Amino acid sequence: MKCIKYKGGYKYQLKESYTLKIPLTPTTPIQSDYLRLSKEGTLWIKEGYAWDGPSGPTIDTPSFMRGSLVHDALYQLMRLDLLDRDTYRKRADKILRDICKEDGMWSLRAAWVYLGVRWFGDPAADPAEEHPLSYVPEGCEQ
Repeated sequence: MKCIKYKGGYKYQLKESYTLKIPLTPTTPIQSDYLRLSKEGTLWIKEGYAWDGPSGPTIDTPSFMRGSLVHDALYQLMRLDLLDRDTYRKRADKILRDICKEDGMWSLRAAWVYLGVRWFGDPAADPAEEHPLSYVPEGCEQ
């Protein structure tokens, strides 16, 4: 039987690798299949990376896309237990707010975005919340 294994929960896929210097500096370099974060704060997101875009009761506007990409990447590193969420989650949330403002989001909306992820974002950074694997067709579970 020809089976596939996949993870859901994603809307967007990066079509070109993206690198950004961010004010988040882990004590050791971090690397996963699609993400790297240096000790100096250089975040590298590999082409093909998938993310769900802005979350919650919001609209996926251009001023929100780059911030959501970087924020989702940092939260994924936390879910993978590669970046300590107790130490870095608040900093990741501030980075989201700041990138959104850089990209033209109104300050009031950026403040609401920040408050939203502060109040409701903790489960999304929890390693227990990593998207589960799915198998199809039926009978492919391993």
